[in-house]
Amino acid sequence: MAAVRGKDSKAELALRRVLHARGLRYRLHARDVFGHPDLVIRSRKLAVFVDGDMWHGNEHRRRGLASLADLFPTRTEWWVAKIERNIQRDQEVSEHLRADGWTVVRVWESEVTENPQTAADKVFAALERS
Repeated sequence: MAAVRGKDSKAELALRRVLHARGLRYRLHARDVFGHPDLVIRSRKLAVFVDGDMWHGNEHRRRGLASLADLFPTRTEWWVAKIERNIQRDQEVSEHLRADGWTVVRVWESEVTENPQTAADKVFAALERS
């Protein structure tokens, strides 16, 4: 697990490239914003998170499995509890930011790697709404 990147993943870099090419300027991993979003646009109070499929609870859906537990043949309870806690933390962070007036955009790593333009469209749509 030490090799899992917390910042600058391939998906995050791909999204950043597209957003920058389309003229959007942002800050990275703002330590002073709750939850340390991957991208922050302070003037518009927009926080963008690129969530990894495995660690944030989407991998079993991507693989067409019935449940999260089906991903882990060993130490199933431990892994499921870990990922469920990550999902819960994501929800808490999003709720906290929204309560503070932020717009929160969450995109899946697989969604970005498949089509960074579509993920960027989500960010721009959120900017239009905010």
